[in-house]
Amino acid sequence: MAVTIALGGDTMLGRGVGEVIADTGPEGLFAPDVRAEFADADLAVLNLECCVSDRGRRWAAPGKPFHFRAPPEAVGVLTGLGVGCVTLANNHALDYGHEALEDTLGHLAGAGIAVAGAGRDREEARAPAVLERSGTRVAVIGVTDHPEDFAASETTPGVAYASLSEGVPSWLSRLVEDAAAEYDVVLVTPHWGPNMTTEPLPYVRRAAQCLVDAGATLVAGHSAHVFHGVNGNVLYDLGDLIDDYATDEDLRNDLGLAWRVEIGDIGEMRVTALPLTLNYARTELARDEDRTWIVDRLGSACAAFATEVSDQGRRLAVC
Repeated sequence: MAVTIALGGDTMLGRGVGEVIADTGPEGLFAPDVRAEFADADLAVLNLECCVSDRGRRWAAPGKPFHFRAPPEAVGVLTGLGVGCVTLANNHALDYGHEALEDTLGHLAGAGIAVAGAGRDREEARAPAVLERSGTRVAVIGVTDHPEDFAASETTPGVAYASLSEGVPSWLSRLVEDAAAEYDVVLVTPHWGPNMTTEPLPYVRRAAQCLVDAGATLVAGHSAHVFHGVNGNVLYDLGDLIDDYATDEDLRNDLGLAWRVEIGDIGEMRVTALPLTLNYARTELARDEDRTWIVDRLGSACAAFATEVSDQGRRLAVC
């Protein structure tokens, strides 16, 4: 067993990004060297934080400020990156209702992209996506701890919801245990915690340990819109990959990372990260002061877990 997995965090292809796709097509959102980072891996997985549809109505939830819907052409962005699987377990999968979620599932399936974390009913939403490369079978499990009203039911579409602040529910532990018994690699990718936090909250740390104890090979979270530190086989937050968001000058959510995890034949793991600059609807390699900021920030975030970061020239090694 040996596999290399490229990981991207929150990937928002709606709103202003969707307008760029509609105007100029899906090809120009990522610089060529960023596309190569994903395409060169055995598998590429990211969090798709929008629906993909031209139908539906905005989800009518009190206080919900943002609704993200990408045009159907946005699937070309994912295929251009070589993405083989997305998780839809997040707080934007149902932004335009059940109809748009079902369209999203159809568009992704038509492009050969597997989906974890959402489905036409609860059973489908919770089911792992299974990927295979060179004889290595990888199960991807997606789950979100918000919002509860997006949860799939026995008969209605939605996301795999779990209130992780109250502990990892038994169904999720069993799901990870069963996947670990059947597949070579189990990737759990939770959408957890609030936006714009600089470190994982205590309940996120507890949930991560429970998932590892249940048999997760790798836990890779998202939601904060800024990257967090790494603790062993837990990447607490991958940060953002592409969006049209306003920039917080202190938290620098316009700077991110493309992650790469190499899992060896006997379970050894190597984590590296490629520094990125996120402009409006365009992601490129970070350079100069941007790159220096990312190196320093990742180093301090990882130091909290006694994890070291070394600059290898192109990528950052995390160990």
